Amino acid sequence: MLTMTDIVREGHPALRKVAAEVELPPTAEDRETLTKMLEFIKNSQNPEIAEKHQLRSGVGLAAPQLGVTKRMFAMHVTDEHDDLYSYGFFNPKMVSHSIEETHLEGGEGCLSVDRDVPGIVPRYKRITITATTLENETIKLRLRGLPAIVFQHELDHLNGIMFYDRIADYNGKFKRDLPKL
Repeated sequence: MLTMTDIVREGHPALRKVAAEVELPPTAEDRETLTKMLEFIKNSQNPEIAEKHQLRSGVGLAAPQLGVTKRMFAMHVTDEHDDLYSYGFFNPKMVSHSIEETHLEGGEGCLSVDRDVPGIVPRYKRITITATTLENETIKLRLRGLPAIVFQHELDHLNGIMFYDRIADYNGKFKRDLPKL
């Protein structure tokens, strides 16, 4: 079982590297790592397990946050209709996006960042993604709202980008532009 001690914190070099593609079909080791990542996210949202193991609640976890520079992440989040998006993704890609942007009102947080970083993080409101799942299926999904934000946050980790790199500065310009397709 993964715990907070397995998660690397900001300043760790893995968080600033572009992660390598996962060879498909994934190895047993990669599947086990991604399965444990998804389990961690689910456990972190269970109040009893989280308290017992001192887990910070999260909705996503990317392999670089474990010091593993491979293109895989887990997300476990519900949308505004209470639909659950619970996936382990290998080689996730954003293939299209809306022009319209959105953000979390209270800003974003990260399991690898132990401090509060205030500011608005712009994200695309709607995205279309492709990935290979833990079940070795190639899928294409349309995400909007919170699941889209979570996907983009975790995808950034695979590209060596931290959420605070996207916070607008005082001139209204972003420190790093959203990815272009």
